[in-house]
Formats: sequence, C-alpha cells, structure tokens
Amino acid sequence: MLEREVTVDNSLGIHARPASLLVQAAKNFRSSIWLDKEGMSADAKSIMSVMMLAAAQHSKITIRADGADEADAVEELAKLFANKFNEE
Repeated sequence: MLEREVTVDNSLGIHARPASLLVQAAKNFRSSIWLDKEGMSADAKSIMSVMMLAAAQHSKITIRADGADEADAVEELAKLFANKFNEE
C-alpha cells in the first residue's frame, strides 16, 4: 500500500468537475484507490463517494492505493491536485 498527502489548492474545492476528473483517472488503474479526509474515506472510483468528502480549499487529503499499479495511481491523482484540476 502506498499513501501520499495532498492539499486541495483550487479555490472551489472538490466540486463536481474535480471529482469527475479524479474518478476518471482512478478508473484507469487496477489498484484499489481511496481518498481520506478527517476520518472519512471515499472510493476514488465512485463519484458519489468522492463528492461526499466535501473537500473545500485547503483540505488535507490522503491518497491511498493498493495493488500492482499503486505508485502510478498515487502519482496520477496527486498531479491533479498539484495542477489545481486545471481550474486556475
């Protein structure tokens, strides 16, 4: 299992568009991928699960992946956060 903490830096947080981008990216990997925020976990391959995190700007999220391509999965999702979901 691999983990990495990221910060939600885009001003609108994880609303529908960023959640969709996360899910689309996560579905490209065989690994199980989870997003954790303040004791809540979301399946990164489920749009409803990701939206339920209600992650606002400056929220800390831990990306967790477990599987054959876990390193690539964590890296890909972390890039979305780093690029502010191409919103700014």
